[in-house]
Amino acid sequence: MLSLKRTPVVSLLIAVAILIAPPALTPAGAAPPTLEIRVLSNRADLISGGEALVEVVVPAGVLAANVRMDVGGRNVTSSFAVRANGRFMGLVAGLAPGANVLSASAKGASAATITVTNHPIGGPVFAGFQVQPWICETEANGFGPPQDAQCNVETRYEFFYKSTSATASGLRAYDPANPPPDVATTVTDQGHVVPFIVRQETGVIDRGWYRIAVLFDPAQPWEPWAPQGGWNGKIVWPFGGSSASDHYQNSPPSVLQEERLGKGFMVAASSLNTHGQNNNDVVSSETVMMIKERIIERYGEVRYVIGEGCSGGAILQHLLANAYPGLIDGIQPSCSFPDSRTTGLESVDCSLLLRYFRGTSPQLWPLETQKGAVAGHPSTSTCVAWVDVFAFDQGANPSNGCGGSPDAPWVYKANTNPGGERCTAYDYAIAIWGRRSPIAWGPIEQRIGRGFARNPWSNEGVQYGLVALKSGEILPEQFVDLNEKIGGRDIDYNWIPQRMGGDLEGESIAYRSGRVVDARGLALVPIIDIRGHDNEEIHTDVSSYIMRRRLLEANGHADNHAIFLSPAPLVPLPSVTTEAFTLMDQWLADIEADTSADPRDVKVVRNKPAGAVDSCWVGTSKVTDQALCRTLYPYFGTTRIAAGGPPANNVIKCELKPLNPADYLPAKFTSEQWARLHAAFPTGSCDFNRPAVGEQPSEPWMTFMDGLGVGRPLGPPPVSSMKR
Repeated sequence: MLSLKRTPVVSLLIAVAILIAPPALTPAGAAPPTLEIRVLSNRADLISGGEALVEVVVPAGVLAANVRMDVGGRNVTSSFAVRANGRFMGLVAGLAPGANVLSASAKGASAATITVTNHPIGGPVFAGFQVQPWICETEANGFGPPQDAQCNVETRYEFFYKSTSATASGLRAYDPANPPPDVATTVTDQGHVVPFIVRQETGVIDRGWYRIAVLFDPAQPWEPWAPQGGWNGKIVWPFGGSSASDHYQNSPPSVLQEERLGKGFMVAASSLNTHGQNNNDVVSSETVMMIKERIIERYGEVRYVIGEGCSGGAILQHLLANAYPGLIDGIQPSCSFPDSRTTGLESVDCSLLLRYFRGTSPQLWPLETQKGAVAGHPSTSTCVAWVDVFAFDQGANPSNGCGGSPDAPWVYKANTNPGGERCTAYDYAIAIWGRRSPIAWGPIEQRIGRGFARNPWSNEGVQYGLVALKSGEILPEQFVDLNEKIGGRDIDYNWIPQRMGGDLEGESIAYRSGRVVDARGLALVPIIDIRGHDNEEIHTDVSSYIMRRRLLEANGHADNHAIFLSPAPLVPLPSVTTEAFTLMDQWLADIEADTSADPRDVKVVRNKPAGAVDSCWVGTSKVTDQALCRTLYPYFGTTRIAAGGPPANNVIKCELKPLNPADYLPAKFTSEQWARLHAAFPTGSCDFNRPAVGEQPSEPWMTFMDGLGVGRPLGPPPVSSMKR
C-alpha cells in the first residue's frame, strides 16, 4: 500500500480537496449537520487581550469555503482558512470588552454560536479585586513609562544563540539583521535539527512581567497553526520561592534555560509566579492562564506544561494544580511545602514559642531537646530559621512595607496611618478573604469605617507540646506553664496573652476555595517531589509526607506521587533533578498517548514510569528500599503535629472538647496544675478526631469577581450551540 507522508505540499492538496469537494446530499427530512465552534486558546468565558484562537469543525459534505464567521455583527471570515494541518482555524482579533457573540454559518449546515467573554490584558479575569497601590517598574526595566495604570508596555522581542566556539558559554545576543557566523545547531527531542537560536518575548500581563523563550529561526515563518519544528509543543514553567505581599511590579524572571530550550521546550514564567513577590496564588494561577492563552494564540497549541520550583515555588505548584486543574499538567515541587496557610501556622507558632522560651520561662527549659520536641523538630533551629533568619512570621505584620519601605506614606500604621494599605497575606488577597464582620471590628476598624481582611489563623485549644508530654519528654509543669503563658497575636500582630480564635467565615473560605490544599485536584497530575534532606532549617522533610497523607485521605491512594530524597539540604543532586525531569516528561507523554476514554486520574496512575517511585540517594546510587531510606533520612513533625494534630497538618482551627485527664496519660497533673490548665483552656482543647472548623471539599475553578470574599465555582466551560 502506498503511504503518503504528511508534508506541506500534501497538506495543501488535502486542504484544496476539502474546499472543492462536492457537498453530500442531506436525506429528505433529516436535520442538517451543525457546525461546531471551538475556542482553543482558553475557556471562552476567560479570554483576555482581545484575541482568541478558534477552530470551526466543518461537517462532512459542507464546503469550508462557504463558512462565514461573524463576531458581534462584524465579518471576520477572512481571518479563517483551512490550514496546512487540515483544520479550519483563525485568530479572531478586535474582541470588545465583555461578551462577544461569535457565529459560524454555512450553506447546508446549521449555524453555531458561542459567547466569548473578553477581559483586559491587565486583568483581572477571575482573581477579583486588584490590590492598590500597584507601583509600575517599567522604566527600571528599560521599557520607559507605562502605557496605563496596569503597567502595560509594548512587547519586546530579543534573540540569543549558542555559539559553536568551544570557549563560549551560555547564550549570546543574536542580531537577525546581522547573523553571526558561529551559530550552533541543536537536535530537539522530536529529532528536529535546527539552529540554536532562541527568541525571548518580554511583556506585561495581569500587571506582572512575563517572559517566553523558545527556539525560533527568525528567517522562517511561525503561525499558531504551523509552529516551527524547533518547538516540541511542551512548556517548562518555573515558579519562584519565598513569600511576600509586594505591591511592586518586580523584575521578570529568567527563562533562558539552555538545556531545556535546546531540547525544544518552551520556557515561560511571570514575576507573579514568584511567591516571594506575589503570595496571592489565585493571581498567580490567573497569570499562568493568561500567559498560556497568549502562547496558544501566538505560538500554537500546547501539548503539556511541566511545573518546577522550590519552597514558595512548590507552594504555588500545589495550590495551582489543586484549585485550577488543567493549567499545568505535571509538577515537580522541590524543598516543598503543601500550601501557604497551613505552613504559615508554624511560622507564627514559632514566634510565640521563641518568645516564651527566651523571655518568659527560660529557667524551666534547660534542654534544647525538650524545646525541639515542643516545636516538632530535633531542636528549635527550625523555629529560629522561621523567625530570626527568614523573618517569615513578619508576613503577618501589616506594617512590613508591602515589598518596599515600611515608611512609605501609603503603608498602614496603627497610630499614624490607620487607613493605609495593610501588608499581610490576607489583606493582599482580600478579594478571596473579604473583610471582617463589623461585630469583630476593633477600635481602628471602627474609626476608619471598614474591616480588615478576614484572618483564619487560630491557636485556640492548641495544646503545645502534647505529644512530648505523653511520651515523657517534657514534664507536666513545663506543659502547663507553656500553655498558660504562650498567648497569641492580635490583628496587627502584636503579642497578647489570650489565644486567638480566628475568623470563622475565613476558616470556611480557606477550605472551600482551596487555600488549604486538600489534594482532591492533585489526583489529576503526576507529582515528583524532589527534596534535599533537611530537618534543621525551615524546609524540613516532613512536608513531603504531609502532602502524601493529604493525597491518601483525599483520593484513597498516592500512586501519582513520588518522593526523591538526596543528601544536600535545599539543593538536590543535579542527577536527581535530571532523572526527575526525564521521568516527568515520559510520564506526561505516555498520558498524552493514552487515547482511552478513562478519566484523567486513571491515566495518570496507569502511565506512571517504573522509575517514578519513592527513592533516596546514597552518594550517587539510587535506593528504593524505603526501610533503608527512612533510616538514612528520618523526618519529624511541625508545631501542630507535636500538639497532637493530624499527620496531614491541615487544621487551621480545631473543634474543641472539655479537658479530660485520660487524654494526657501516662502524664498526671497535681490539682493545682489541673486548675491552671483549665484556666489556660477556658473553651476547651483541640479535638483532632473531628474535622477542622469550616473543613469541606475544595471547589475547583473559583472566581472572585462577584465581590470581596464572594467566591463561586465557574462551572463547566461554555460550548458552542446551534444558532436559533
